[in-house]
Amino acid sequence: MTSTEENKTSASSGPDNNTTHFGFRDVPVDEKAGLVRGVFDSVAENYDLMNDLMSGGVHRLWKTAMIDWLNPQPGQHLLDVAGGTGDIAFKFMDRVDGNAKVTVLDINHAMLSVGQERALDQGRLSGYDWVNGDAMALPLPDKSVDAYTIAFGIRNVTDIPAALREARRVLKPGGRFMCLEFSKVTLPVLKEFYDLYSFKILPKIGGAVANDEASYKYLVESIRKFPDADTFKKMIEEAGLGQVKYRILSGGIAAIHSAWRI
Repeated sequence: MTSTEENKTSASSGPDNNTTHFGFRDVPVDEKAGLVRGVFDSVAENYDLMNDLMSGGVHRLWKTAMIDWLNPQPGQHLLDVAGGTGDIAFKFMDRVDGNAKVTVLDINHAMLSVGQERALDQGRLSGYDWVNGDAMALPLPDKSVDAYTIAFGIRNVTDIPAALREARRVLKPGGRFMCLEFSKVTLPVLKEFYDLYSFKILPKIGGAVANDEASYKYLVESIRKFPDADTFKKMIEEAGLGQVKYRILSGGIAAIHSAWRI
């Protein structure tokens, strides 16, 4: 990473309360959601392919690890936020042989369309609700779901503490919160390679495969702006969730956080 990139990574969310970060840029708070929506509208059709290219397919193992830790049970109601393409929802339902309910919520219509088409192609015709909605204002009643998951989505939310409070609100007492997100690489040798790959190579792959270098540049920058695992753990606790734990994956490239509504 260059010194400029390091400075941008450590920068605050914005010079005042009226701005937030969109990658390494400061933007008005009320504009970020639209900018993020534009990114995912652009990449939706190639989202799964690009995830494979970005992670060498390892994202599938990380998602499986999250579901393993969640340990789905028959009859549960899962809310999967930012889950438009259906990856987490399908893994969850497969663990309980379809004997459950999943609400898949995403702010992007294009991502939801991809997930619904995948569900139809795979014969997944019941047990799924596909909802266009905002993580900061969930369209669900208080204490209505048994589990809340979000995979690679929370770093794109404008107000992360608000999203965490909403997660607690909709969870039943004893309900489980789980978040899979990119984190901070801790191994020095891996960090050097990871920075080179992220800033120099990955956006070029996005340009070649998805014809959208700018969106993948944003995605790389958004990862660097997301807090480390300990800081995010404190944010989850401040939202009122308890028994917060995390597991570091692949040398810190990603982390899974687990918590409960006590």
